Parts: sequence; structure tokens; C-alpha cells
Amino acid sequence: MDLFFGTDYHSHLGASRGGMAVYNGKHFNRAIHNIENSPFRTKFETDVTDLKGHVGVGCISDSFPQPIIIYSKIGVFAIVTVGRINNSAQLCKQLIDDDNAYFAELSRGRINDAELVASLMCRKGSITEGIAYAQSVIEGSMTMLVCADGGIYAARDKLGRTPLSIGTKEDSRCVSFESFAYINLGYSSCYELGPGEVVFITADDMKQIIKPGDRMRMCSFLWTYYGYPTSSYEGVNVEEMRYRCGSSLADRDSAAGGAAGGGMDYVAGIPDSGTAHAIGYANRSGIPFARPLIKYTPTWPRSFTPLEQGTRELIARMKLVPITTLIDKKKLIFVEDSIVRGTQMREAVSFLFACGAAEMHIRSACPPVLKSCIYLNFSRTTSENELISRQAIHSLEGDGGEAHMSQYADCSTERYKNMVEAIRKKLNLTTLAYNSLDGLLGSIGIDKCKLCTYCWSGEE
Repeated sequence: MDLFFGTDYHSHLGASRGGMAVYNGKHFNRAIHNIENSPFRTKFETDVTDLKGHVGVGCISDSFPQPIIIYSKIGVFAIVTVGRINNSAQLCKQLIDDDNAYFAELSRGRINDAELVASLMCRKGSITEGIAYAQSVIEGSMTMLVCADGGIYAARDKLGRTPLSIGTKEDSRCVSFESFAYINLGYSSCYELGPGEVVFITADDMKQIIKPGDRMRMCSFLWTYYGYPTSSYEGVNVEEMRYRCGSSLADRDSAAGGAAGGGMDYVAGIPDSGTAHAIGYANRSGIPFARPLIKYTPTWPRSFTPLEQGTRELIARMKLVPITTLIDKKKLIFVEDSIVRGTQMREAVSFLFACGAAEMHIRSACPPVLKSCIYLNFSRTTSENELISRQAIHSLEGDGGEAHMSQYADCSTERYKNMVEAIRKKLNLTTLAYNSLDGLLGSIGIDKCKLCTYCWSGEE
């Protein structure tokens, strides 16, 4: 039941598949279900009674079915992964050529990342050696849990782009992407893995297998959007960071003379992750906080998850329900965690004006997203041309804008200001402003050298 509820607490991380595998001392039992249209719990309630055992792993995935169970020369093990393998085709070819390996091809010609990682591990003589080898040859990032040898091998990716936290209680230990997922189950946080670190945990012990590396590039997007408010990464709580980020936005507006010169009725957040940023803005600015839009959560997943643009637009339109008395004839500041494609923003703004809003002032907690992430799938796009910032740059300079990306990332340049104005017009906003990169990183509050800012700056 700890595994069942702990995995369920990760449901915000993906909306495609959920899975659990449990070892009873003799063999694994596994259950995997599609959870695109049903909550995790409803799909797995009937499986729980069959998942008998003392150790197991679970996963919520926005892509591949996991866990997978492997019978191999290094033993029987179950594995779950999160990350991105940019050299997947090269590694598959090498394994096929060298070891006569084969893979189950999924839709659109993809290979399950967990299966590829397992195949790489099996080139070596043990689980530990296999994990180290896989981490050394994968380009991108890969954090994994491997259930074997009566415990769990927990391996954080080489540069710590995603987190792993360990919790403990009297008779057991757990390891989790989200540090909050085990709190209500009676566990207390006892350790957070460093970049590239590998540990082996059992119910009563934790052993370090590979020491952490010196270099970290943790994804900044975890705090601004992807992480759950009750989680903490590197000692920094997500909710508190978002308050500071909203406060930073208010300071920027104040320095520029105030949002449209003042006279705003309410500050609001685009639900859900924009809400905490909006609270921070309201607290600093003194403008009342309100919720003119309420997200209908029972059936609509996050808008970034579907690959199809039409589906994303449908979700963006259907999941937000207005309170017209808080909108009609009001001057509104809406704070969003980020603006990636502009899909949700475009729909929301059109909707709010149709509900009678007098002015719409949008503030983004993140700088403009200029690059698709090559390390994780948190700001996934099928093409950088989908990014609204890149569309704006192309409208200004055509293909020639590519030569000036550093200026478009610098909020002090004319090119940056022209890009923001082009986005404002495209979204039909009264005003638009983004947080600065320094404001965002200062809100996180840890060493900037430990944070990845690739999607905003083009640099790690």
C-alpha cells in the first residue's frame, strides 16, 4: 500500500501510463495501465491485492510503459526510469551489432527507454557496473530505480537534473522523485542523492555504491512549473520559491512604473502552477488576489502532455471555468508559470475578454522559452518552431533571427523588447512582461552554477 499511494502521489508528473512491480522473494508481480482518461487509483485498486511482496518500484510515465522486468545474466530485476536519451538510435544499433540484442518497437518507431537502459546494463557483470556503464554512455539524462538483490538501487542522473530523495520509518525505507510523496505514509526525509550518485537501500540500511559528482545542473523548471507545491529540491520548497518569483515580477513592474500605470482590480494566476506566483505578486504589490478562473481538475490533464496540437487546444479551452463577476469590466493581472507554445494563454485570454475583462496584463514567472529541452521532456515540443518566442522572432527577422539568439535572451536589448511586443500582439494582450533570468534564479536561491537554464538562455 505504501508503494500504491506513493506512486499515486506522482500522478502530476505524467498522464499516459502508470505501473508497479513487486518482488515476493521468488518472482515479480507487475501491473501497468493506461491512465490517460482515468486516475491512477481507479485503475490499480483491483491489482493491489495481487502485488504481494516486501520490495517494489512504481512509476507514472508520460511516454513508455514501466516498470519492465528483465531476466538476464546479471539477475532478474525490475527497472523504472525518467529522463531523455538523445543517442538512443546509436546505442540501439551498437547493441544490435555487438551483442545481437533486439528491442520491442513501440508506436512511431520508438524504443522504450527503460528497455534500452536495461540492455546497456546487461553488457556488464553486475547491476552496479551496469548502472555505471549506462550512465556513462547515455547522452541526455537518466535517473533510475532498479529493484534487485532484495532491495532498490537508486541512481540519480549524472548532472542531477532530476531529484531523488530517501525517506525512512521504523521498518522500511523508500526512494522518491517527489519528496512529499511519502510524508503522509509516515516516512521522514533522511537523504537526498547528489548528481550521479548511486545507493542501494533495503528496509533497514542504505549503502552508497557510487559517490556523487562535483558538477550539478538541476532543471530550474522543476521549481517554476513541473514540481508539486509541497516538494522541496536541494532544500528549496516549490511553493515558497514561487512566492519569491511572483514577488520578483512585482518588483520588475514597480521599477518600470507599475502594470499599465496602476489601477488594477485583481492579481490572479493561471491555474494551477501560476497561482502561487500570483500570490507572491499580490503580496508584494498590494493588489488584491482573486481567482477569476477555476480549473476543473477531475477529468482534464495538464495541457502540455498530449503531443497533438488540437488536443492541447481542446484541453486548454475546456479545463478553465470562469467566475464572471470577478472578470466583467475588471483590469486583471494574470501570472503564468511560463509561456511555451502560447496555446493555453491564447485560449484563456480570448475567453476572458469574451467574459467582459476590460484589460488583460500577463506576467510570466519564467523568461521567454527559446529552446526545446534536450535533457528532459519537461518543456517538450515536437519542433522549436512551436515555441511562441521562436514564431515571434521569425516574424521579425525570418531565418536571420537564429544568428541573434543571445540578444533575444537578454532582456536589456532591443531585439528582446521587440520579441516580447510581437508575442503580446499575437496573444492580444494589454501588456506582457517576463521575469528576468536573474530574477528567476534568485528566487530559487541556490548556487546558479548548479542550475540548468538551457531552455531560456541556450546554455546549461
